[in-house]
Amino acid sequence: MTNIPETGRTPRVQIRLVVIQILVLSLLGTLGGRLWYLQIREGAAYAKEASGNHVQQVVEPAVRGSILDARGVPLADNETRLVVSASRTDLLKQPDDGKAVLTKLAGVLGMDPTEVMQKVRLCDAKTPQPCWNGSPYQPIPITDEATAKQALQIRERAEDFPGITAEPEAVRRYPAPGKSNTAQVLGYLSPVTDDEITKAQDTDSPYLRSDQVGRSGLERQYDKELRGKAGVTRYEVDNLGRVIGQAEATPAQPGSNLVTSIDSRVQRVAEYELNNAMKVARQQFDKITGTNYKADSGAVVVMEAKTGRIVAMASAPTYDPNVWVGGISAKDYRKLTGKNSDYPLLNRAIQGQAAPGSTFKVVSTAAAVEAGYVWDGGYPCTSSYSVGGQVFNNFEGENFGPISLGRALEVSCDTVFYALADREWKKDGGINPKKGEPKDYFYKAAHQFGLGKETGVDLPNEVTGRVPDRQWKESYWKANKASWCKYGKKNGTYVEKIAYENCLEGNKMREGDSINYSIGQGDTLVTPIQEAVIYGALANGGTMYQPSIGKAIVSADGRTVTEIKPKKSGKLPISKATLAGMDDALAGVVTRGTAAWKFGGWPQDKIELHAKTGTAEVYGKQTTSWLATYSKDYTVIMTIAQAGTGSGASGEAVRHIYNALYGVSADGTIDKKNALLPTPQKGLPTVRADGTITSPKVAKDPAKDQRASQEKAPEPDASQPAGTTQQNTTNQNTRRRRRRRRDGCGGAAGRRSVGRRSLA
Repeated sequence: MTNIPETGRTPRVQIRLVVIQILVLSLLGTLGGRLWYLQIREGAAYAKEASGNHVQQVVEPAVRGSILDARGVPLADNETRLVVSASRTDLLKQPDDGKAVLTKLAGVLGMDPTEVMQKVRLCDAKTPQPCWNGSPYQPIPITDEATAKQALQIRERAEDFPGITAEPEAVRRYPAPGKSNTAQVLGYLSPVTDDEITKAQDTDSPYLRSDQVGRSGLERQYDKELRGKAGVTRYEVDNLGRVIGQAEATPAQPGSNLVTSIDSRVQRVAEYELNNAMKVARQQFDKITGTNYKADSGAVVVMEAKTGRIVAMASAPTYDPNVWVGGISAKDYRKLTGKNSDYPLLNRAIQGQAAPGSTFKVVSTAAAVEAGYVWDGGYPCTSSYSVGGQVFNNFEGENFGPISLGRALEVSCDTVFYALADREWKKDGGINPKKGEPKDYFYKAAHQFGLGKETGVDLPNEVTGRVPDRQWKESYWKANKASWCKYGKKNGTYVEKIAYENCLEGNKMREGDSINYSIGQGDTLVTPIQEAVIYGALANGGTMYQPSIGKAIVSADGRTVTEIKPKKSGKLPISKATLAGMDDALAGVVTRGTAAWKFGGWPQDKIELHAKTGTAEVYGKQTTSWLATYSKDYTVIMTIAQAGTGSGASGEAVRHIYNALYGVSADGTIDKKNALLPTPQKGLPTVRADGTITSPKVAKDPAKDQRASQEKAPEPDASQPAGTTQQNTTNQNTRRRRRRRRDGCGGAAGRRSVGRRSLA
């Protein structure tokens, strides 16, 4: 047998051993490097992440503060409801992830099982609503409308409903005291979004995923104060999600209460009168369109003249804000936002823009005086005013002869203002102004009166309105020129002809533009709250106030009260003499001018009222009714779209609001016992030692109570013109024929100036 020497295999074995050693060392080096990277280089980050994975938080929502009226009556508060909730952690321990439990629960609650299961799924980018946007370790509410019987069934059969609880909890409520809805002013709540959480994370008021936040109105404006601070309990959990201990807990801090200047009684009267005026208007025949008035939307503002505080603010159509509580259904959401809804979520008092019609003439009057026209000059009030072959008519062709500026306001003579604005347009150089800045008195006055910008009211999403001055025309022309030039036709339809002319010279201030502008027509847009500021300043001697609704913030324990003081926003650009002349003229509107047929018998010697009517034309629609009024205490503005003349549609309603404020009966006598608010509310409601606020007893329906106590006559007969009662029909028939003619709505103007109608 031949012996093989061992030295023949030794080199190969050694090579293998070296390779193995290299591989082992490489693996050890790789593992060591990775270990260094995880433990040293990224150790802190992974430690933090690991800690987060094993500590979960459960949020205890803070009780949201109440929104109160000026007397302490809750407009928005919280009520205890039986809330049925599900623990997602407990459900996932079930063999079928809790589907059987949720199906049984749906049967008890009378809900669709699919809807219940959707509510407990977690929200992410791919999961549509409904879903849960909060912590998965927090009880997820299924319904806040459980009955006592349903709650008892769940609690008595706890073994059949593992992970399900039925407990009383605080839920937002909008009680509508005395049927005062106040929907658009209050706003509503909905769950916070991921974007909002991200944006607020570095602020002094960060959001938690479980938070409900204000989406509009006061709920949004004062969300930070009302929301409070949620309590957070942090639990230690293992990798299976089981709680193994409590880390720390922070108690919830309830939100503060907001006291407003709203008087819920006056609010109800304002809402009722606006709604009733719209109903009556819809039964009136419009001779121009050959149909009844649509009266499809409107607004009313009642404001303290000397502070700017809002006593009532109503917008129509309206809605019930309680539909948002607990999550709005798809059906209800379509009702509020669909094409046929007429958009009740809009607060038309601050977001409704329309041509102001003759209520704008106070601005034009101030501009004329500033331009050097004498107050008592004899200005021709002719039946029409002709320019370049175009005829601008006075309303119903009236001719008062030479009159003063005050008388022009009183009888709302269009042709006086046509001539003054036209004369100033020519002085400025006409369509091609002279070098240098044109005077533009009429446009500058509007800006000085606060138009074309926000008033600063403490509500979100206020709009600015529009002053169609030279700067606006230039920018608007640049934005729309291409469209006008594309669709305009020299010999086309009315709108096509206007587009054709705008294409050629839409950036220039044309003669017809200035003439229309002088009586609040054309492209001018204002909001009811802007009108309230202007007429409030006329009432108080010339000071414009920033409108406000919030009056004070009261902490939950009542120890801290932060008053929100009225803020001045400017002065009217008129002298004391001009202001006195306007004041006298606007009082004359009530006693012998365009509103007299609606205010017959009013105790003017005791409570002096002032008014300006307006009827604004809008192309393609029926006329918009405006009525701007004030007393020494309040200004009341009402507007109704597609409702007819200023006094015709709004006069009766506005008078009833003043009746309620001052306790004036139909025959003009004053009964202070029936007066809701004869002087503005000055103090704050009483705060008790426990932080709760004393509030008076609420009447079932102040609006109907006031009507019953003030009027011996029946409700307005819908077959009569809007606002006429049987009691005053006899002595007003003649006056109606004389004064209904004067609501500041002139005749059709020439084609170049859009026929006096606003295209808004």
